[in-house]
Amino acid sequence: METQATPNRIRRFLSVFQYSGVALEIVWSTSAALTIIMALTTLITGILPAAIASVGGLFVDAVSSVLRDSGTAADQARSDVLKYVLLEAGLVVLMTGAQKLNSVAQSILRVLLGNKINVMILEKALTLELAHFEDAEYYDKLVRARREASSRPLSLVIKTFDLSRDIIALVTIGIWLFQFSPYAVLLLGLAGVPAFLAEAKFSGEAFRIHRRRSAERRMQIYLEMVLTREDGVKEVKLLQLGKLFLQRYIDIFLDIYKEDRNLVLRRGFWGYILGLLASAAFYFAYGWVGFAAIAGTITIGQMTMYIAQFRLGQNAVTNSLTSINGMYEDNLYLSNLTEYLSHKVPEQTGDKHVGPKPDDGVRFENVSFYYPENAIPALKNINLHIKPGESLAIVGENGSGKTTLIKLLTRLYAPSQGRILIDGLELSEWDIDSLRRKIGVIFQDFARYQLIVGENIGIGDVEDIDDEGRISEAARKGMADVFVKDLPQAYNTQLGTWFKDGKELSGGQWQKIALSRAFMRSKADVLILDEPTAAIDARAEAEIFAHFRELTANRISIIISHRFSTVRMADHIIVLEKGEILEQGSHAALLASGGQYSTLFNLQAKGYQ
Repeated sequence: METQATPNRIRRFLSVFQYSGVALEIVWSTSAALTIIMALTTLITGILPAAIASVGGLFVDAVSSVLRDSGTAADQARSDVLKYVLLEAGLVVLMTGAQKLNSVAQSILRVLLGNKINVMILEKALTLELAHFEDAEYYDKLVRARREASSRPLSLVIKTFDLSRDIIALVTIGIWLFQFSPYAVLLLGLAGVPAFLAEAKFSGEAFRIHRRRSAERRMQIYLEMVLTREDGVKEVKLLQLGKLFLQRYIDIFLDIYKEDRNLVLRRGFWGYILGLLASAAFYFAYGWVGFAAIAGTITIGQMTMYIAQFRLGQNAVTNSLTSINGMYEDNLYLSNLTEYLSHKVPEQTGDKHVGPKPDDGVRFENVSFYYPENAIPALKNINLHIKPGESLAIVGENGSGKTTLIKLLTRLYAPSQGRILIDGLELSEWDIDSLRRKIGVIFQDFARYQLIVGENIGIGDVEDIDDEGRISEAARKGMADVFVKDLPQAYNTQLGTWFKDGKELSGGQWQKIALSRAFMRSKADVLILDEPTAAIDARAEAEIFAHFRELTANRISIIISHRFSTVRMADHIIVLEKGEILEQGSHAALLASGGQYSTLFNLQAKGYQ
């Protein structure tokens, strides 16, 4: 059993090095020139230490000759002393320059690479579907990719170069030590192996622990955000949640700390014990070379050189093993990035820009939708036809499927069964950009962008984000112009509190900004408002929807609202219950039928009496 396990462990260890090529490709594409500089300076710093040690040995022998000889021989030895001093000084200057140049190249490349990796991660995020962000397992992949992968590729390449440098140094040193004894070379190579094996084991264990904790670390980040951001601090204070959340944060830390402490202690203990073996090997070689000098088989200068070479060789072995372990760990972390970037996302877009039936509007044909790992449908057998120029209102209790229906229409989700058509063309056949230009939507949980007012409105149609005339018109239709003109810099006022001179708005004002954003999308054929006026008073709502009806006179409009004063304005109304259409018809027809809609309408009407 052990015989089989060992090759498996070796294969598993070696398999992670498959990502070294990925790292080198990324670093090379970031800056080929800087990569070449790093490679050349690494080569220089690999060769020079052994050369410097050799010159040092010659220097010692030259000094000994001066002390021992006289006359012409002594004069020649003095000349050699000066020559070796200048030569060694020149080699040190060259090596120091190479090290500094390598460090500068690394620093510049680290900045460029960090940005490149983050851009790659964000570009991939743009291709993902909404379901990916709602999937905890996939979101963990995203968090792991972002956490350290931006620095790991460069780290892996640096360690690869370091390993190359140490191998070059070892070959050079090995040539010198072989002249003393082949066994000295063998001793040098074997001295660091035990420490390497232990470090490899602990590196793999550290990575697996770190990977397993993604969810806990994400919870820590969430708790920290709730305790420090303005959108959560009100309830935290009023509900006295601070101590509860802080204690949970501390408990997560303590669980992580205990595991980390245990690993660090075991890693440190075995690193120390096995490191002593390397030290013992060095001092054995130290005495060996010393006694060889006493026996007269080597000179004092050669003794000095061999001791220096062995010390350099020992450092090179230790450094190379450390580099290999570092490469192993970097490869493991880089697998997070590769796993994230290589995730196959189904093709989101077709190639059609126009439907064959422009007058057909929107159709739902036997549409059902199931959320992942949920056996109960969020929508079931939805059949619906909305013609251009018609307005549709959707009514139903929370969880009845209203917003899910809108997400299907906007292709944030794909139907589990059935199909949805716009202008006679199934959604999957539409070019995704063309489709979304045809639809304008504002959800109830709209975004409050930390941008200036004009941009907050203008992003409703990014092609015209700088068109001040259109922005002003959209603000008028959304009734935001009333308060925008009183802001410190009007449409150039920074909104939110994250940046300097930011102005925070009330809930109702933010909602009018979001509505203005919807009205900015004047080129859309379908305009959807999902609970858009929850924070606005009834009078303002009536005025807004007067603008809305004017804007959508020749377009399809879809409204989700709990206010029947708004719903009754629609040409057609559907009542959703548990994902199915329970009733549909005009306001008058639904009232006359005495069903669910009539009951809800009368209950709300009594509330205003």
